[in-house]
Amino acid sequence: MAVLQFREALMQAIDEEMDRDEKVFIMGEEVAEYNGAYKVTEGLLDKYGFRRVIDTPISELGFSGIGVGAAMNGLRPIVEFMTFNFAVLAADQIINHASKVRYMLGGQASVPIVFRGPNASAGQLGATHSVAYDSMYAHFPGLSVIYPSEPDDAKGLLKSAIRSEDPILFMESEQMYGLKGEVSEEEDYTIPIGKAKVKREGSDVTVVASGKMYHIAKQAASELEKDGVEVEIIDPRTIKPFDIETVVKSIKKTNRCVIVDEAHPFGGMAAEVGFLIQREAFDYLDAPVQRVTLPDVNAPFSKPLFDLWLPSAKNVIDAVNTVTYRK
Repeated sequence: MAVLQFREALMQAIDEEMDRDEKVFIMGEEVAEYNGAYKVTEGLLDKYGFRRVIDTPISELGFSGIGVGAAMNGLRPIVEFMTFNFAVLAADQIINHASKVRYMLGGQASVPIVFRGPNASAGQLGATHSVAYDSMYAHFPGLSVIYPSEPDDAKGLLKSAIRSEDPILFMESEQMYGLKGEVSEEEDYTIPIGKAKVKREGSDVTVVASGKMYHIAKQAASELEKDGVEVEIIDPRTIKPFDIETVVKSIKKTNRCVIVDEAHPFGGMAAEVGFLIQREAFDYLDAPVQRVTLPDVNAPFSKPLFDLWLPSAKNVIDAVNTVTYRK
């Protein structure tokens, strides 16, 4: 196993797929000459040239539309957004075109495109840079949403996403680009889309968390272990399609569940997964499902307020204490 930064794992995946398939190219703001805003595309311009590593104007709607058209004509674009907060400007191309082309044309055309970049909050960047969009895009048929939490998942899932025949939103946390972790050195390493992973075994409560919330859940689990509470952590990795079977299997063992989501409470991933759990595993629950989410308010700029706004390990511990009746 190699130890790589999150950004390096992403770059490896893109490099290997561009080398494997000449139809793969990447476009976005500063991906070429600047080596990427977060250095995910470092070195790719020198290797593949301007025809396959393409700097774009600051026009998310424009270059996303070019990407959708290219995909419909047989290419495999990777469209990088500097942040998914700005991808709202491209929502028409993603939601009204990329997601619907195969359906509206009766399968005569597909859109093998990956839209990728940082999602949710990145620190003190204000309310317009601190929104989690994974559940919003997961709402629409025809779109898959991937939200990895570790470098190994990032590489294996991005390679699978690039090979998909359908549009995929690949979301990353800006605060995790420097995160280091072991990455498989298996040749042509891929991970199936739509398969969750039990990242920590436990017997007392199931915690579901993706993206950087997975690391918050890990911190909470370590603290709870000191008090004799064994937390099982499931990382969905893919928000849609969501692997409810793995979650239900865990709940049948623990009989309790907490969902941690870096989004607002109404209509978020935690709300949908909570419904799926009560539909599929109601008889196994010894306590109501608890959610840990952002409050229903926009991100503050103030550092002390921002720290209170974000879900924390303490919030997760409090939720676990609630479902285990330790509170």
